[in-house]
Amino acid sequence: MELIQNTPDLSAYLAADEVIDHDHPLVRETAARLARSAADSYGYARLAFEFVRDTIPHSQDSGDPRVTWRASDVLEQGTGVCYAKAHALAALLRAEDIPTALCYQKFDVVHGLVAVRFNGAWHRQDPRGNKPGVDAQFSLDGEQLAFVPDPEFNELDYPDLYAEPHPVVLSALKAAPDRPHLWQTLPTAL
Repeated sequence: MELIQNTPDLSAYLAADEVIDHDHPLVRETAARLARSAADSYGYARLAFEFVRDTIPHSQDSGDPRVTWRASDVLEQGTGVCYAKAHALAALLRAEDIPTALCYQKFDVVHGLVAVRFNGAWHRQDPRGNKPGVDAQFSLDGEQLAFVPDPEFNELDYPDLYAEPHPVVLSALKAAPDRPHLWQTLPTAL
């Protein structure tokens, strides 16, 4: 599948905003700590991915009712759904000047992940969190995502790469007082 930049200017995929707040002290601190253990930007990207995937539980898996959406809040509270975890990973990667996009898949509901730019190409990564039946890995050589859409069931990969969260996703996150409510209002399409 060919991934399509929604914004032609690559610098948009390095920007900080209200959601991907990589200028926040906690994001900067976390990025600096991870960077000390990395030999290069690829190693840093892998460490950041594994940090978000493995140390921030997906709130549905852990039963955490809190809804986070801002990257710094995801890191501070240590919880988030797929979109929130994608926002946290995007912030950590952008903090170290790695262009990162938000992207989505459609199942019964929309699933969020990221794409990183290395060697002139975009590579999708899914920091959702592994569990039985889900084994997402960081890879620039073929995707190993949490889920693979089945077109027979009207599932699909959206090819668009967004510099900011999709408005439908962000409004659902911001409007949810808790995760059970969010589960009733998750977007079913972009």
